[in-house]
Amino acid sequence: MSRCSAGCWFALLVSASVWMPFGGAWAADDNAALWRGLANGDYVALMRHASAPGYGDPEDFTLGDCATQRNLSAAGRAQARAIGARFRAHGIDAAVVRSSQWCRCLDTARLLDLGAVIATPALNSFFSNRAQGAAQTETVRALLAEAGTRQPTVLVTHQVNITALSDVFPASGEIVVLQPSATALDVVGRIAPP
Repeated sequence: MSRCSAGCWFALLVSASVWMPFGGAWAADDNAALWRGLANGDYVALMRHASAPGYGDPEDFTLGDCATQRNLSAAGRAQARAIGARFRAHGIDAAVVRSSQWCRCLDTARLLDLGAVIATPALNSFFSNRAQGAAQTETVRALLAEAGTRQPTVLVTHQVNITALSDVFPASGEIVVLQPSATALDVVGRIAPP
């Protein structure tokens, strides 16, 4: 193995400084294209709820009672507000916002501050009842196929639902960007959480 001389290191540093900004620009351009597609309604944002520490829900879980559920942490609430600010920074001040009926999803959707939130049972978690998964997934696919209204659309749901629709295992607060059509549902990109 040969060693790199001082001149060699200088050449590597210059090369890196020349190429690194372009790589960053390409990544930013990819992200910018996703945001443009979301803004003009070509794409749909399929978002996992913001950070809610823990796993699943307690045994005494009741759908209408947030005290019995796993909820957003203070960091999760801040994360949801920051995601809403990212939408607005990319020209999306209002959207059709649909959410699972779970409190952590409804709270995330409301904290985005993009408009009224439509509670949508098909977006509810089927983590504890996998038998419901196929029917719910098909209902959401049909909903997305009809979403071609040319307006920004955000669906806030759970990891299990997103994975069933997209084969992506998202982080809390991550947005999976989809391009729906009457016959397909294509993942066009992912926007990492703040």
